[in-house]
Order: sequence, then C-alpha cells, then structure tokens
Amino acid sequence: MNILSNLLSQPAQNKPQKKQRRGIEIKSPREIEIMRQSGKIVATVLKEISELVKPGMTTADLDAYAEKRIREMDATPSFKGYHGFPGSICSSINNEVVHGIPNAKKVIRTGDVLKVDTGAYYQGFHGDSCITIAVGEVTPEAARLIRVAEEALFKGIEQVKAGNYLMDIAGAIEDHVKANKFSVVQDFTGHGVGRNLHEEPSVFNFRTREMPNVKLRAGMTLAIEPILNAGSKYTRTLSDRWTAVTVDNSLSAQFEHTVLVTETGYEILTDRSQV
Repeated sequence: MNILSNLLSQPAQNKPQKKQRRGIEIKSPREIEIMRQSGKIVATVLKEISELVKPGMTTADLDAYAEKRIREMDATPSFKGYHGFPGSICSSINNEVVHGIPNAKKVIRTGDVLKVDTGAYYQGFHGDSCITIAVGEVTPEAARLIRVAEEALFKGIEQVKAGNYLMDIAGAIEDHVKANKFSVVQDFTGHGVGRNLHEEPSVFNFRTREMPNVKLRAGMTLAIEPILNAGSKYTRTLSDRWTAVTVDNSLSAQFEHTVLVTETGYEILTDRSQV
C-alpha cells in the first residue's frame, strides 16, 4: 500500500489504528443544508473549469481560477495548505493518478486526460469532487477509460441508501471496472466528508475483508471516488511527495462526488447538472 503522510485522497489502509479512529458522523438537517451549499460551490467551480480549459493553459491557471471562484462564493479552498499542499486543486495529467501539484510550467495539451479535484470549506463543512476532462480529441482508449470511470462512480452511487453496506458500493464499482478490462487503483480510497475533509469511514472501490463493512445510515456523507488505470493498478509517488503516477506509464482517470445517504437512496451534493 502507498502510505504517505500528506494525502488528499484517502490512503487505503489494511490495518487502521484504533486510537486514530473516530465515529462516523450523522449530519443534522441544518448541517446537511450547509453541505448542500459547499457541494454546490465545488460543483460550480468544476463545471466552469470543464468549460474553460483549453490547450495552452497551464494547471496553475486552473488553480488560480478555482481559488478565485471559491473565495468569491464566500468559501475557502479545502486543499490549500492541507498538510502543506500548495494548491486549491489537484491537477493530474495522463499517467498522473492523484495529487498533481498545479504548476505554471505544466502546459495542458490536446489529447491530455486531465483530472481536476477540488474542495470548498463553507460555514464549517467541506464539499469534495473530481472530474476527468478529455482535452480536445483524445485516443479511443482514453475516451473509453474516462467513460468507464464516470460510469463506475454512478454504479457505486446507485448502491447508496440506508441499510446497504460499504461493500455494496465497492463491489458495484469493482465489477464494472473489471468487466471493461481496466484496473481499480487500490492505494487510495474514498472517505467520509463533512466537518473534516477526511472522516470515517474509508469508502473502498474494491471488495476487501480488511476493513469493517459499515452499514449505511441516513445522514452519512461520503466522498465516493473510483480511480481507474488503463494498465497496472499499482502506483508510485514522485519526489515531490504528492504526485502519484502509474508504475507502467498507463493512463489514469478519476471521478468523485460528495453523496448524502438518505432513507430511500441518495442525494449527490456536488451534482454539476444542478448548477
């Protein structure tokens, strides 16, 4: 497993340390309403970025735009300064899996597979979401990887409702990814989100017996985020201690939503179609 001290996506852990474990928070109606607003801010920023990104821009350009827009909506960037992370977004291109640091020298080019992950902290609560953008015309393999990654996210979300279990989410994601001959990254997982950017529980994208199979309850808020590689599932971390890349240089894609568990199903709090 890839164990880093500074991570924005939850590191997968085989043996969680009990002394660090906290209970899973059930949000009140007032807290849920605040999280709707933090989620809307994130959704707005990602939708705008998806519409403005073009070849020739740098990832630093996107980072500056995201920070400006988040602050204009009376929130603060969740990622900036988090364990020392320097950006308001994670911008990961092609074989970069997660946690790419925005850089004025990193130019976005036609054919790139660009992951943009961001969060907003509003009135005490975080929203968290990620999209993968096909920049211009991409290869057929890249287009299929992006499509399957987004489908996998919704396969997982469809399993969300009070009474279901975390492994229902994980199994639905894993089955869809494997059926399409891609691999699920196991070094990073989704997570609870709310007062803290990362909360209990870990939300796996693959079946495992190494973590409790938590029963879902109404009021839980989960960041579900499948990460798919076109080749090997394994990753390594670059010398910047943040950017994770595929070990075989294959492409990677990721989608993420903050999702509320309800009695009858779910509500996507970072739904871009609603902004």
